[in-house]
Amino acid sequence: MTPAGQQHAPEIRAAARHLGRRRFLTVTGAAAALAFATNLPTAGVAGAAELDARRIRKNPFTLGVASGDPLPSSALLWTRLAPAPYEPGGGLPQERVTVQWELAHDARFRRVARRGTVTAHPEFNHAVHVEADHLDAGRTYYFRFRTGSWVSETGRTRTAPAPGSRPGGLTLAAVSCQAYHDGYFTAYKHLAQDDVDVVFHLGDYLYEYAVNAAGGARGYTDRTLPAHFNKETRTLEDYRLRYALYKSDPDLRAAHAAHPFVVTWDDHETENNYAGDVSENDDPPAEFLLRRAAAYRAYWENLPLRRPQLPSGPDAQLYRRLVWGRLAQFDILDTRQYRSDQAYGDTAHVPGPESDDPARTITGATQERWLLDGWRRSRAQWNVVPQQVTFSERRLDLNARAKLSMDAWDGYRASRERVLAGARAADLDNLMVLTGDVHVGYAFDIKADFDDPSSRTVGTEIVATSIASGKDGADKPANWDTYTRANPHLKFYNGRRGYVTVALGREAARADFKTVSAVTTPGAPIRTAASFVTEAGDPGLKPA
Repeated sequence: MTPAGQQHAPEIRAAARHLGRRRFLTVTGAAAALAFATNLPTAGVAGAAELDARRIRKNPFTLGVASGDPLPSSALLWTRLAPAPYEPGGGLPQERVTVQWELAHDARFRRVARRGTVTAHPEFNHAVHVEADHLDAGRTYYFRFRTGSWVSETGRTRTAPAPGSRPGGLTLAAVSCQAYHDGYFTAYKHLAQDDVDVVFHLGDYLYEYAVNAAGGARGYTDRTLPAHFNKETRTLEDYRLRYALYKSDPDLRAAHAAHPFVVTWDDHETENNYAGDVSENDDPPAEFLLRRAAAYRAYWENLPLRRPQLPSGPDAQLYRRLVWGRLAQFDILDTRQYRSDQAYGDTAHVPGPESDDPARTITGATQERWLLDGWRRSRAQWNVVPQQVTFSERRLDLNARAKLSMDAWDGYRASRERVLAGARAADLDNLMVLTGDVHVGYAFDIKADFDDPSSRTVGTEIVATSIASGKDGADKPANWDTYTRANPHLKFYNGRRGYVTVALGREAARADFKTVSAVTTPGAPIRTAASFVTEAGDPGLKPA
């Protein structure tokens, strides 16, 4: 077992023994989570029967295709077979299925670069993760899957540039927070048509909250969602079905098919505002870890992640590093799994001894050391940190000692200072943090001393608004005036839904905040609400 897997195995074994006094997990779910803690079951379990794919009578590719984590010579390709996506098991028996895959230079597959077969195992909910290798660096490819008489839609992906190369530019998109019950994923329809190289999903891919028969704010009149969505997700089957609901959205599927995604989770993929093994509702940690094991397992099954990110019980190493030649290094963080519990009961609070305790951490010591070591070795023009919660100080009122969010980096100021000290020690000129979580778009100058507006700017933070969470929103939320006055390093604040694109070049980076006017009704157009530029070697945001 991996060290991560060893971390919590005793606790979840204890939880399984005492599960009878709790009702939030079925015995079957507990047994499954317990098996995950010991790295069982694994793909290829002996005795699993094989399904003749010719017996699949309905399209099994209802959840679309996706790709992720581009490397110079490798592409990660994903799909999951589910002819009946709203049914437990996706409408397939507990049998393995053989799936063919193709990767081509052209959308008509006249010039096939690689092809092969992969097994969709019932233990993994018939998900497949193909690591197609021996590819050319810096190339666009097209891919698809087949099983029986069925062929998936075509996806498009790309590989990263060759190590040490100096690409002229890269355009990324940053997205976050897509509460299905709060509205349509209209922004994804526009993103699917946008010209970007890679999409970073910064957390809250799904929400654990109940979705009623009408799809919440979507207000369906042409369909009725099954009753099993109208409850909070707690079991493995709950989480698996919730991903199926989300991936039934055509705009989300279109974005996945169009661009490779690099994903990291926040809290709602498991439970709101959990911290490490501490649940929002103070469930016994051993029992909460069973839920976390189920949530992490379903996350890996349903997203384009590579083998190293496969969970071992309630533990998974989601932090990882991707490099785009000498242009950019991406250090993707996990600020949820290893953090100390939120200070002051997770309520807005002025900084104090509890929140400023140097022993507190939002990343955990191992991940923090990994980040700083990576910066010391970086040779990239831009060092970008895709992560979850607001990094810059965000004063919530106009008092001399303002309240701060205890769930963001403001609740872990010693962690933030260690990270910024590491950036100074590594002499990072071009630090950029990408953030989600707060359902608004922000643009921050990261200051050496947030108490001194005239102190040196050491980086920029681009906060992507939500895809749907928060419903339609407003260009100027009710607290707009307070926040902009209280935080002089805040250069932009908008409360509409949408996404942000960032074009990284050798001389400068440009951020475009793109918003839609509504998500509670479908089809809204997109506009650019604001644009900013930060020049290489001269951190700080300027209107473009």
